[in-house]
Amino acid sequence: MPLTSCGPRLGFVTALSLATFPAWAQPSDLPAPVEALVDQGLTVHERFEAPDGLTGYAASAQGQPVAIYVTENGQHAIVGNLVDAEGNNLSSEPLDEFVKGPQDAAVWQRLEDSHWILDGNSDAPRTVYVFTDPNCPYCKRFWDAARPWVETRDVQLHHIMIGVLKSDSPAKAATLLGADDPTAAFTAHNRGDEVAPSAQPADIERQIQDNNTLMRELNLRGTPAIVYHQDGKLEVAQGMPDEEKMRAVMGSPRP
Repeated sequence: MPLTSCGPRLGFVTALSLATFPAWAQPSDLPAPVEALVDQGLTVHERFEAPDGLTGYAASAQGQPVAIYVTENGQHAIVGNLVDAEGNNLSSEPLDEFVKGPQDAAVWQRLEDSHWILDGNSDAPRTVYVFTDPNCPYCKRFWDAARPWVETRDVQLHHIMIGVLKSDSPAKAATLLGADDPTAAFTAHNRGDEVAPSAQPADIERQIQDNNTLMRELNLRGTPAIVYHQDGKLEVAQGMPDEEKMRAVMGSPRP
């Protein structure tokens, strides 16, 4: 398998770290078995209806959704997915609604609040976030491969500038982010212009540090690290996407 990312070879991942998620207000009056699971580290997000006298609880453990079902007498709990006679997973919908959905919204807000360079038209209907290091050749390959979607105004890329690959990466990232016209400077960089690192205000340098921290908190370890929506859910790709993955990231076939 060829190397397609800068940093550890992690391929594609679909889960983000719990570190970025806010504290949750747990339902009150939890039955004793559920309280015991909370003491063991589970977080309960919401109570939901379940069949056959069971009461369901949407929970998470280290960021991963977990379903809990309590018996009618409230004395016992079953942890796992509930399946009907046709093999349908009855746990997936409440876990998506009460755990995965709020988690995704929290991550997306963190991305929106980060420090990025706009690539494309701000009115483009689809937004994709990309953690980008100026010294990453695969980030440049992704930038080039994305041109058809960007130039037809189908997608806007928000490049979250980071500095992690080489000793001069933070300075280069800060120089691009602090340019008079960051989009123009970033475009020139991807077209082959070398970035000449220059001293930047302290707030710009802090912004790069904040972006680096965000990447770590999201448990992303290779660049480009791409975060996008697919079928209403947050998805993550690390490394240069192949053609099939590129269509998923961009939300449509190549224009």
